[in-house]
Amino acid sequence: MKNFGLVDLRVVNPDEFDAYRLEGIAHRTADLIEAARIHDSLDEAIADCTFVVGTTARARTAGRTYLRPREAAEVIATKVAEPSDPEPRVAVLFGREDRGLTNEDLDRCHALTIIPTTPEYSSLNLAQAALVVAYELFLAVDGGIREMPKGRRATRPPTQEELEQTFQALGQGLDRIEFYKARKPAAVMRTLRTLIARAEPDRREAKLIAAIGWEIAAYLDRHLPEKRRS
Repeated sequence: MKNFGLVDLRVVNPDEFDAYRLEGIAHRTADLIEAARIHDSLDEAIADCTFVVGTTARARTAGRTYLRPREAAEVIATKVAEPSDPEPRVAVLFGREDRGLTNEDLDRCHALTIIPTTPEYSSLNLAQAALVVAYELFLAVDGGIREMPKGRRATRPPTQEELEQTFQALGQGLDRIEFYKARKPAAVMRTLRTLIARAEPDRREAKLIAAIGWEIAAYLDRHLPEKRRS
């Protein structure tokens, strides 16, 4: 919940709820744990909710409609954004670790979600299921617009002029080590152009490739006898 911005935890008739132990396992969650509410019944817990999404490991009856977590998250994001009175409050309902939600619990849900797994092993524990659903909610509500971190040394894309300098240096270096032999230089460079373009190098990376070509020539100039340099 803390990882993905969920703040309202409601627990129904737990066997145990030790706030001290919970915070010892999930660090820096005191605010969430202190705000958690414990209810005697499911009806009490979801009484003020306007939309409830239940989770289940498998389809129970043909009469219900099931969504993948990503589809359910998109529905929830839409519901949350809708202006209404009372203010929309959406709940995601998880069952017990050992047996999940009952059919009566699912009857109280407006929509149901199933996390697709392999047929051979469909079991997910409660924490895993909550993580998947919370992550999809995060992406649907606001996580999808956040930029992923870039490498510390990432630079702007190279200009076409800079790319041509890269290809020229690389082509000359290959020529100096007699790489082409029976190969056609134009065909080799065309393949390398395609490969490098597909990689979308930044300016620093393009300069590194060019430096490889220049260093080949420089190395030969330093170590080959004068009569063999050409």
